[in-house]
Amino acid sequence: MPTIDVQVHAYERNHPGRPWVGTLHGPAEVTGDQMVAAMDAVGVDAAVLVSPFSMYGYDPSYALEVQAKHPRKFCLVRPVDPNDPAVADTIADWAGKPGTVGVRIMMRDNVSTDPADPGINRVLSAAAKHGMAVNLLCWGRLEQAGQMAARNPDTQIVIDHLGLQQPFEPPAPPDGWVDLPKVLALAAHKNVAIKISGACTLSHEQFPYNDIWQPLGRIFDAYGLDRCMWGTDWTRAVGLLTYKQGVDAFRVTDRLSDSDRARLMGGTVTKIYGWLPQ
Repeated sequence: MPTIDVQVHAYERNHPGRPWVGTLHGPAEVTGDQMVAAMDAVGVDAAVLVSPFSMYGYDPSYALEVQAKHPRKFCLVRPVDPNDPAVADTIADWAGKPGTVGVRIMMRDNVSTDPADPGINRVLSAAAKHGMAVNLLCWGRLEQAGQMAARNPDTQIVIDHLGLQQPFEPPAPPDGWVDLPKVLALAAHKNVAIKISGACTLSHEQFPYNDIWQPLGRIFDAYGLDRCMWGTDWTRAVGLLTYKQGVDAFRVTDRLSDSDRARLMGGTVTKIYGWLPQ
């Protein structure tokens, strides 16, 4: 089974041809070639490349360029705007492009808090129609995510980054796992999977971050490893650890059997997103 990182980003330096709309914590650039080199150096075979909203907003053009150059390394997820009346057409167009497996809703202030919101449900319905997963950045709105899952049982929903707010730089927050009970409650919805991404950034210890395993164990028990997917959230985590540390922490631990590790670090990704690097 290949090792697949469930979330990485790639982006160019800010330039007039493709200007950033904001900023992202991390290096001045992490091109697709640089991301592939970092993965190759530590034996990560492939990754879900998520177009970075902080740089490019709803424009996935750079992610498409990277995937076209490295089709065996990346499948693609892009942010979409639930407030856009044409979002269903956007998703249909996205589904027709090579390597695309999902869309993402950034559930921040401009996104309705109503689980019955027509725009949100338009995204969830269109994604299901085209066999795409809907990734939710939804810390602070986990109950709403559960209600959305209940209203759309045929839509594969993926909770980003453990459903928890994570730091961009040290130190880790003292109460980073405070919403864990809400995360566990979401497991009752069988159409919800969860990214075990960025977990090391919540540790108060040095590598190999042994204090993350008790709360992670509770998530594994609630969801089952067939709904849990390891990832690094590279490059957001660059201020807290190296890419190698984010990978090796899950390889050196004795908390996972070899078969569990294979599922967590690749097998479940292929099942949830329906993509296997060839």
